[in-house]
Amino acid sequence: MAIHDTIGDFLTSIRNGSMATKPVIQARYSKLRESIAAILKAEGYLLDFTVKESGNGIKTLVIKLKFKGDQPVIAGISRESKPGCRAYYQYAEIPPVLGGLGISILTTSRGVLTGADARKHKVGGELLCTVW
Repeated sequence: MAIHDTIGDFLTSIRNGSMATKPVIQARYSKLRESIAAILKAEGYLLDFTVKESGNGIKTLVIKLKFKGDQPVIAGISRESKPGCRAYYQYAEIPPVLGGLGISILTTSRGVLTGADARKHKVGGELLCTVW
């Protein structure tokens, strides 16, 4: 049985695009990917993103990556909870990323939140990824 990690593929597209200094990347659309992109934009890791729909109804995310000079703003992005080993945390146990310099993204009962917002709302969930 094949297991596909669509979130991992999305994060890899962002990582590869930023390391190759591509100004714009495209990824397949899903609500979860759009939520992750919205958090990355709100936290200042992305310039912008839009949802583009082709003539046959297939949606894609068009993501504008952010750079400081010639260096990407996203120094690292890693998938924490994998399909073979899910990682769930209570709100008090959400680990800090690089001593507070990065962010963690969780999927909770209140939607997709950053680690700080999850602690503030006192909800735990699945730790999707960390960004620094």
